[in-house]
Amino acid sequence: MENEAVLTSDRRFTSFKYGGRTIRFATSHTLEEYKRIIKWDHGYIEVIAKYEGLEEEEEYIDLIPILENLYIDPDVFLKDIKKVRISYD
Repeated sequence: MENEAVLTSDRRFTSFKYGGRTIRFATSHTLEEYKRIIKWDHGYIEVIAKYEGLEEEEEYIDLIPILENLYIDPDVFLKDIKKVRISYD
């Protein structure tokens, strides 16, 4: 899907992929995987995550400050994203 971003993790980093770019940021080493997206709101993601030894829990990711720290204009980068999906392929 053209307006769809992908969220994934590898136990050290979370990756957010869209438009040929991959934004990576550190995550908890106990994160096993993201399970499902609850809500996407222009840079703000509510997601169910599974952590080692814990039940699934709701987690929040705010991409705006991450993008700003990378000198990426959040309004430009995020403007066309309509959906975020999780993929571990």
